[in-house]
Amino acid sequence: MESIQKIREKFRDIPVEELDVFCKTYAADERKGVQKLLEQAQKRMQAMKEEKERLDQMKEFERKYEQLGYICGIDEVGRGPFAGPVVAGAVILPPDCDILYLNDSKQLSEKMREKLYNEIMEKAISVAVGYASPARIDEINILQATYEAMQEAISKLNVVPQILLNDAVTIPKITIPQVPIIKGDAKSVSIAAASIVAKVTRDRLMREYDKVMPEYGFASNKGYGSQKHIEAIKKYGPTPIHRRSFIHNVIGENYE
Repeated sequence: MESIQKIREKFRDIPVEELDVFCKTYAADERKGVQKLLEQAQKRMQAMKEEKERLDQMKEFERKYEQLGYICGIDEVGRGPFAGPVVAGAVILPPDCDILYLNDSKQLSEKMREKLYNEIMEKAISVAVGYASPARIDEINILQATYEAMQEAISKLNVVPQILLNDAVTIPKITIPQVPIIKGDAKSVSIAAASIVAKVTRDRLMREYDKVMPEYGFASNKGYGSQKHIEAIKKYGPTPIHRRSFIHNVIGENYE
């Protein structure tokens, strides 16, 4: 008889798509250890079923507009930080694309975001990123700078989309039809993918800034206004990547 340890090793390595056969193979084995593995397998299959159903719901807008042609999701990250750029992502996924666990980037761990980023870059028809610098944010305000980052991302796509699915906003100076969706990064796979691309891109950039300006903790705070970050600004002053308007508004000091 096959040992429980051997069966456990098989279970550990088996893809979820093959678990149904696994369960049928060992269904008659009454040993408690095997029955526990079968229970775990059932839970994994149920979890995968629920994930696929969730993902299918997130394709509602893509299905609605698929007859128009290329659908591009647009999202941004970095509106609120004291430092660093605002970054916009633009992603066109193929109609039959299935990327499990796509979601609003804020709902995902850093490890999962990195994994999904790689899968998006591999499977997407086109991906582009746009930036607005801290100086530009100070010059024209964060909303207008966000629009510019989105406009840049759209302009850098290597195919022209027929419709844009945006996270909540309508982007000015864009002739492509747009559909603003409230909390779109949790309702559309295209916007979720754009959210992840923008988030991973910006986080990587902030980690690079941390290497040359370690006093501010950019690797951990990503430019957001943590207490340690505020204390560092007061102690060392602002860097070239700090948003002067944000610093002045939040800590009440003028660094002009």
